[in-house]
This record gives sequence, structure tokens and C-alpha cells, in this order.
Amino acid sequence: MDSAASDVSATVDKAVVGDAGGESALSALSAYLEQDMQACNRAIIARMESPVPLIPQLGAHLVAAGGKRLRPLLTLASSRLCGYQSTPQNQRHVGLAACVEFIHTATLLHDDVVDESSLRRGLASANAVFGNKASVLVGDFLFARSFQLMTADGSLKVMAILSDASATIAEGEVLQMVTQNDLSTPVDRYLEVIHGKTAALFAAACRVGAVVADRPESEEEALDRFGTNLGMAFQLVDDALDYAADQQVLGKTVGDDMREGKITLPVLAAYEAGSAEDRVFWERVIEKGEQTEADLPHALALIEKTGAIATTIERARVYAAQAVEALAIFPDCELRRLMIETVQYTVDRAR
Repeated sequence: MDSAASDVSATVDKAVVGDAGGESALSALSAYLEQDMQACNRAIIARMESPVPLIPQLGAHLVAAGGKRLRPLLTLASSRLCGYQSTPQNQRHVGLAACVEFIHTATLLHDDVVDESSLRRGLASANAVFGNKASVLVGDFLFARSFQLMTADGSLKVMAILSDASATIAEGEVLQMVTQNDLSTPVDRYLEVIHGKTAALFAAACRVGAVVADRPESEEEALDRFGTNLGMAFQLVDDALDYAADQQVLGKTVGDDMREGKITLPVLAAYEAGSAEDRVFWERVIEKGEQTEADLPHALALIEKTGAIATTIERARVYAAQAVEALAIFPDCELRRLMIETVQYTVDRAR
């Protein structure tokens, strides 16, 4: 293993979920799936290797930034919930969990370039360190690796699920760009955006767990609903945190969404509930993109005054409840309880 690949190996274990930041539910799920997660991390390390040094170097930077690894955890959890029995020679769930993580990481690399982000999980983003060209091209590399993992799995059904999700993610990102700076965007269109950019991969990550376990369509659909609703709740809370969190907790610059003119539910709710004067403010900073240093504190005050965060979190709770309900088809067990607690954690991040 060359030095760049060694950097990935040296830091990958630190990406496993810890107890910091009130993430005990994720910690418990990660601990329950510890052996599977270790195998997934090894698969990620192996697939990050390349004779082109920049690729594992940038990969090491991404891994060092941490992250919850929630999506691959969901693949592993779903497969085990469905009774998947692995052997040393048959680790389909592990390969697909790594595949899901590569799809997610590739989209993050591309998103940070599009959004001109300088922070990712509290550290300098890859594009800030390595440049936009390197980030886009390594993102392409990771997408290619994900499709290699799909091919290695050998299931056309799995490939259809994950490739469809990849296309939906791209559509969601384009739709977000189209709605940018447009306060007339209906809430339903916003929900369509977050379904595409976030929930679709959550759904696919969960659904393939039932596929590898060779479970009936009813369980596939239940896990698809679970992942979709969890993903919707997750993104709603993320959008709320952009206007409500401490920057160190958020892992990116607070107010990035406003600076980029992104249309999210907190803004739509504040705009709808605001006074005529408030609406003039939002139209200036979001639609016209005319912003000063004093605008973010004023925006945060308006968000608070109109209860826009509470509105967003309440909708997230509805999706979270639907995610929990989707698991009712499965027998009560420790793993199902841990998955339900993970849903609760997703919403509780906003506290």
C-alpha cells in the first residue's frame, strides 16, 4: 500500500460514529454492526487505492473529515434486519454499503464545487484544499467505483435500484439549482428537491438490504418507505440547522443556504408568515442576492419570530413517524429498536 493509501487506512477508523454531539443512537447502531462496519471500511480503503496519487490523497482528506456513515449503516442494518447471513466468501451487504457511501461522497464533492463551499464537516472542503477540478474528477472516480461495486454484486435488481437513485440525486440537484433564488417556489417543489437530493439514496440504501437477503417485495417496499421518510426528515432538519445551529455543531458555515439563495422550508415559512417589510427583506437577500454582513443576524431573527424552525421540525417529525411506522412489518428485535432510535436522533439533532 502506498503512502497516500496508508493515509486513508490510518484515518478511516476515526470516521466510525462516536458518542460526541449527542449521537448515542448512532453509536449504538454502529456498535451493533461493528464487524460489518469494519469490513465496510476495509472495502472503502481498498477501493480508494489508485496509482494516481491525488485520488487516495483526496480520499484521505474526505475520510479525515469524519461523517456519520449513516447511509452505509442503513444498508448493513436493513440487510441484517431481513435476516441476511453473510460468510467470509459472501459479503454482498458490505460491498453495497461501500457502494452507497461512494455515491454519497461523490455527490458531496460535486455539491461543494457547485455551492462554492469552503467547509465540510467543520474542516476545509476538498475543493478548498485541492481545487475544483480535482474535486469534480475524484467525484467522477468515486461514482465509477460505485458502479464497479454494483457490477461486482452481480444483481441487475440491485444495479437498477442504485443506478436509479444516482440519476434521481442528479435530478434533485439540478432542480435545486432551478429553484434557487425563487421565493415563489411551492413547498411541494421544495419537498421534491429534498426527496431527490437526499431521500432517494436513503431509500435505495435500505431497499437493497432486503434484496440481498432475498426477502419478499413487501419488505423491500417497507424498507424503501423507511429510508425515504428518514431521508426527508434528515434533510428537513439539516435545512433547519442552517439557520439555528452553532457553526461548530453544524460543520459548515451557518447561513450558507441564505448566502447561496437556496430555497428551503425555513425561508419559505418565514416569508409566508412575515410582514410586508419582512418579505421585502427576503426578496432582496434571496431573490436579488443583495446581502450585507447585517443580513444574516436579521434573517435569523425573522426565522425565530415567525416560528419557521418549529414549522420545519414539525414536518420532519411527521416524516420520522412514517419511517418508524414502516418498520412495523418486521418482528420486534434489538436491531429494529436501534433503527427506530436512529430515526429519533435524526429529529433530535435540532435541539
